Parts: sequence; structure tokens; C-alpha cells
Amino acid sequence: MAGGIGAKKVDITGSTEESGLLLAVSIKTINFRDGRSKNYQKNLINRRGDMLMEAVTLHRRFPYAVLVGMMFLDGGAANDHTEKRKSTFENAHPRLRLFTGRDDPADRDEQFERLYLSLINLGDTDRPFRFYEVGEANAETGPDAAIDDMLQQIAERNPDLYEFESGRLIKT
Repeated sequence: MAGGIGAKKVDITGSTEESGLLLAVSIKTINFRDGRSKNYQKNLINRRGDMLMEAVTLHRRFPYAVLVGMMFLDGGAANDHTEKRKSTFENAHPRLRLFTGRDDPADRDEQFERLYLSLINLGDTDRPFRFYEVGEANAETGPDAAIDDMLQQIAERNPDLYEFESGRLIKT
């Protein structure tokens, strides 16, 4: 996808000829423990940098687009704390918090409208994924709530073209 600073590949996009880019979802993962430290934190800052460059590039060209970041961490990232360090999951929230909550198209380009952290535990057949909005480490949300939030934001950014009703984005 062409951006304001150059081309950028994004995992999921939604656009129309009429509106241009409406939605972009960037997905990042950290699945393996670092061999030396035995935690998942090693690539956290690199993944954040990748996401921020995507946000700047896309918001420069499409300031009204709704950009959502999703970082998936192995479930062990919630329990890799030591006496001197919080878990990777706990540390990720303050390191990402500054870059979420872009509520106005004129806000900072490097911010995402929303950032989510998800803990993956495929061995848990009842709840293999747990979703959290960045900054809300103690308040689990669900993927359905995240999708509803994305669609609601698209409608708010494009009130002449879309409405959000009963979990659906409706063209007006």
C-alpha cells in the first residue's frame, strides 16, 4: 500500500475507491523466548518501531484511516517475570501506551487509533486467545469488541458515508 513516506505492507486493509483507505490492521508476533534471558521481551522494542513506522507512513497519506495494531505474545509472556523485572506482558503496556488512542485525524501520525495485546495459549481450548487494549492490562476484552470498535471508528470518521448499527457498518 502506498503511504506518505513510501510503500508499506499491512496485514489487513479495507478501502474503497470513493474513500481510499478506511482501515488498516498491523499484526506483530513474539512467539519465542530469548535463549539468553529466557523471556519474550527481546524484540518488543523492535516490533514497536515497526508498528510506529507503519502508522506514520499510512497516516501521512490517509489521515482519516483507522489504524489498529495487534501484538500477539506467547502466553508465557504473562509469566516470565523475575524478582527484578515485570513480565513482558506487563512491560508491553507502558511501552506501547503512548502510541494508542488517536481519536482525531489531526492527532499525532505515529499513534494508532487502537493497539491491542493478545496472549496466545493454544493448549487452552476454552480460551486460546486473551485480548487486552493496551494500557488496560487488567481488563480483558474480546476480539468481537475490538472489531466493533474498529467499525464504530470508521463510521465516526466517515459520517456522510457510513453508520454503525447492531455490529455492522452500513453504507448510508
